[in-house]
Amino acid sequence: MSSEKEKSEPVIEVEQSQPSAMNVVDNPLQRVSKDRVLSDVEEFCKTHNLAEHTALFRRAALVARDSTNFANVSELEEEELAALHYERDHKWAGPFQMWYSIILCAVGAATQGWDQTGSNGANLSFPEEFGIAGTGRDEWIVGVVNSIIFLSAGLIGAFIVDPLNHYLGRRGEIFLTALILFATPIGSGFTHSWQALFAVRFILGIGIGAKNATVPIFSSELAPARIRGALVMFWQLWVTFGIFAGFAANVIVKDVPRIAWRLQLGSAFIPAFFLALGIYFCPESPRWLMKHGKHDKAFDSYLRIRSHPIIAARDLYISYVMYLEEIANAKGASYFARLRDCFTVPRIRRANYGASTVMLAQQMCGINIISFYSSSIFRDVGYTADQALYASLGYGALQFVFTIPTVFLIDTKGRRTLTLMTFPLMFLFLLAAGLSLLKTTGTQGERLGPLVLFVYLFTIMYSLGEGPVAFQYSAEVFPTVQREQGMAWAVCINNTFAGVLGLTFPRMTTVFTPTGAFGFYAALNLIAWVMIFCFVRETKELTLEEIDQVFSVPTSTYIKYESTVWLPWFIKRYIFFRKDVPRPAPLIEKVQFVDHDHTATHSVAHTEDKEEK
Repeated sequence: MSSEKEKSEPVIEVEQSQPSAMNVVDNPLQRVSKDRVLSDVEEFCKTHNLAEHTALFRRAALVARDSTNFANVSELEEEELAALHYERDHKWAGPFQMWYSIILCAVGAATQGWDQTGSNGANLSFPEEFGIAGTGRDEWIVGVVNSIIFLSAGLIGAFIVDPLNHYLGRRGEIFLTALILFATPIGSGFTHSWQALFAVRFILGIGIGAKNATVPIFSSELAPARIRGALVMFWQLWVTFGIFAGFAANVIVKDVPRIAWRLQLGSAFIPAFFLALGIYFCPESPRWLMKHGKHDKAFDSYLRIRSHPIIAARDLYISYVMYLEEIANAKGASYFARLRDCFTVPRIRRANYGASTVMLAQQMCGINIISFYSSSIFRDVGYTADQALYASLGYGALQFVFTIPTVFLIDTKGRRTLTLMTFPLMFLFLLAAGLSLLKTTGTQGERLGPLVLFVYLFTIMYSLGEGPVAFQYSAEVFPTVQREQGMAWAVCINNTFAGVLGLTFPRMTTVFTPTGAFGFYAALNLIAWVMIFCFVRETKELTLEEIDQVFSVPTSTYIKYESTVWLPWFIKRYIFFRKDVPRPAPLIEKVQFVDHDHTATHSVAHTEDKEEK
């Protein structure tokens, strides 16, 4: 039996069997007494048209207060306790509506991959059609026609996301952009000048940018924390499916005289059609509804995407509590004030560092020189046009197939780990691909086989790391208040630099030679690795609300820990194979909560979140 003093001053206990973390993930519901939590819940239900569900939300709030020890909540009904046990023990369990919505949004990602590879195949013939197949000026024109979809996506499409989401909702915005992505590929197939093709692809890019910034957010807000990485990662899986499908379409129509390139560009309307048709049947994002004061509708939405009402109520209430904290910390409510917060508020700025890093690294690694120009690269080094298309098809197939294992790795190994492991190998394989081009003697197989092999190995490493992580990570790290602005900025960086890559690569291969161009991007892989080491923090298996605590640790503290504590341990343990070296205490860790009575305090000190100079 605890003493009276212990009853009046309970603590959050930390497991002492291993070193304590320097910082712990904080749950605001643990800062106040149980009675205060229940009182706040009653007020929440009363003021948000949820009074009939008050008893349910009281129990749900107690679960949210310590979700890992829900079995200790004596107020739970037997059916609710069974549902929580089932959720814990069946990681991939979820209602049909959750799976349907996330998979449909992932299908929307295929439009981007298909558009990329449609132009990849079209590059073999549309320059001749429009009289721009030469060098110098013609190379720049081909580059700008290919890259304009990414430039307009990054510089325009990404930044109209906030007003579109505000007035149309997540579903409405996705429907509108799906219509654009349905019409513009068809329009591109009917153009008769490079200027007209440029104009149509300019509009296509605006749709891509707006969609790219919204769909991952929508998916992340629907997915439960335990598998959010895997479900949101369906985005990249379906981007790679779109890449593969686009290459397959290129091969299918390659023998159609004169209009092959028109069919290759136009076929990208197919996934957009299914996205526009299917989004009607999805529920709206509950966090978007909550953000707009529609808490009762948010609860209805959660009921459709969670397997039991106690789980739906738990997720809504903890999201509401964390949202209130975000509102209190936000510096302003206007569009530009929230965008400014992404660069000035320390916690949000650190999230921006991470999101911007993974988005920029996706272009720095050089994968899109293959996605945009693989057919041209293979043709220019000696393959026939048909052989180049088939080699590109193999590239697309590998990217799709090797993205699938990451669905299961991203929430176990983590986002940071996957990228840190694969970037050094990407550097080696891309450098080897460039050096293989120096061989000019021997049979065609001896000369070109190594190039294809190393490009394929590079693609496999990309598919196991950076490819799936970039959009998934960026969609989850920003607070609800700034999520549209933060994701818009991340998409702007990604697509703008994709546009720069597409614009410059045709000319770069002439000036640098193909070997020099490959070597340039190989070196950027090493720089990207350093950036990821410094700025990308692990977010696996944390709720969107708990991620807030991860980015409350100052950057200087984080880099010091990683470089002086974690890295030396890793080198000793995995480079020199010293099994006697103890694992260091983690920098950030979830804390074990034990509520002895009503009031909760922490026994682990938090690093103060100070403005970084």
